[in-house]
Amino acid sequence: MTAWLKGIGQDWAHDPQGMPTPRKFLILAVMAFGQFMALFDIQIVSASLRDVQAGLAAGPDEISWVQTAYLMAELVMIPLSGYLAHAMSTRWAFTFSAASFTFFSLMCGLSWDMGSMIAFRAAQGFTGGTMVSLVFATAFTIFTGKQRAMIPAILGAVSVLAPTLGPSAGGAITDWLDWRWLFFINVVPGIVVTLLSSQVIRVDRANPALFARIDWSHLIAMAVFLAGLEYVLEEGPRHDWFGDQTIAMAGWCSLVGFVLFLERSFFSPNPLVKLSPFRQPTFAFACIFNLVLGVGMYSAIYLVPVYLGQVRGYDSLQIGETVIVVGLAQMISVVVAASLSQKLDARIMITVGLVCFALSLWLSSNMTSDWGFWELAPSQALRGFAIMLCIVPSVTMALAGFQPAELKYASGLFNLMRNLGGAIGIAVVNTLLQDHTRIDSLRLGEAMAHGAAPINDTITAMAGRMGAVAPDPHQALLSAQGLFARVAGREALTLAFNDVFRLLAWMFIAALVMVPFCRPPANAAPPPPDAAH
Repeated sequence: MTAWLKGIGQDWAHDPQGMPTPRKFLILAVMAFGQFMALFDIQIVSASLRDVQAGLAAGPDEISWVQTAYLMAELVMIPLSGYLAHAMSTRWAFTFSAASFTFFSLMCGLSWDMGSMIAFRAAQGFTGGTMVSLVFATAFTIFTGKQRAMIPAILGAVSVLAPTLGPSAGGAITDWLDWRWLFFINVVPGIVVTLLSSQVIRVDRANPALFARIDWSHLIAMAVFLAGLEYVLEEGPRHDWFGDQTIAMAGWCSLVGFVLFLERSFFSPNPLVKLSPFRQPTFAFACIFNLVLGVGMYSAIYLVPVYLGQVRGYDSLQIGETVIVVGLAQMISVVVAASLSQKLDARIMITVGLVCFALSLWLSSNMTSDWGFWELAPSQALRGFAIMLCIVPSVTMALAGFQPAELKYASGLFNLMRNLGGAIGIAVVNTLLQDHTRIDSLRLGEAMAHGAAPINDTITAMAGRMGAVAPDPHQALLSAQGLFARVAGREALTLAFNDVFRLLAWMFIAALVMVPFCRPPANAAPPPPDAAH
């Protein structure tokens, strides 16, 4: 422990790669834990939304904003974090982010109505976004050689494990304590991360003059573009997409914001977000690949709890206990992926990962309405194992070839693509789920119309059994018909889940066309220590 804390206040901005190895791993641990908290809170409420809704007396259309507000704000901050780190230094940008995230977590737990909850969740997501991307840039700056080869596995595991464990932990916390503790649980760890980061993260120097040269039009354009896009993706499935006037307006604002964002990125003398990393073809393909991974990963994380809640009627704790299999498989996979990444060609790892992920989704496309923990466990375990085989080589492919000055921007863009993929994936599967439920309901109705006699006999028998406790035969018949309709609706919904999982599986099979382009960057050697200054 002495070695870890030795020289804790020493400034290594002049030579971040020369600091003692224990100090490097202490910095990595502090920043990775902050990243874990920020990503963990994306999904921690997903299994407990009904409890939050009841606690704040919110309507069914309002409660979704508990997640939407967080994602919108986090999407805006992630690409902005590189500029903030240059202006404030990584140390103070991360410390400010951790402190603010902790404060707004406390305020979320103290929320008194839905309006305050949405405001505090947006602030929580915005301030936490800095912690998501800075850890990648810092780790690739301070580590070299074999130690750097471990970074994609460690940070990839955090990136995937945090949102995966969110529903499980959230369900347990809500069941054992109260939904407000979903946010209070961040306070003590957040204070620890804030204090440690202010003392140990001394890897570069601030350039406060950048604050005086902020291109505000670039900032506004980026915020309108990303926040508008996230709003369209979240609300579109519930409100007929662009048939709704508000969504159509948000879509147009997002498009205009995107055009202005690109114009400022290319022509501003001091752009907030530099798109220069996309000049590297390897980075561009890694970002596209990360977008696809985000679609699959977040969609699967979203779909299984929804199935368990709507089809099986599970409570938050039962949902958490069922989906934790993915997280356990990911923890085991970290060691395997880290080892293989140093021995195998990245394209082989990615191919195996994509095929296994597609197979796991295909296994999930054969669900029945009585599937539970044991039936879902094989597909979830395979999915958890497969995602790490994709994440680890993609992180190396994206970030290994940049100098520190550009690494912060590359890290922000790379992480943005994963979160953006998640937002797109959840919106798409929501829409597909609604459409296929309607289609499968019609097909079931047609099938039952051809076999009306057996169905009528079944309903009559059910009414007869209900007549033993309901003296009115007509009421017993209506109850039997209602019960049968609910069963038919449940089966149609199950078929719709199967359809969506099958489509996702085909998407991952199609993603194999990107594998030949997944070559390691040609200039992956670490740059000189003063490259950032």
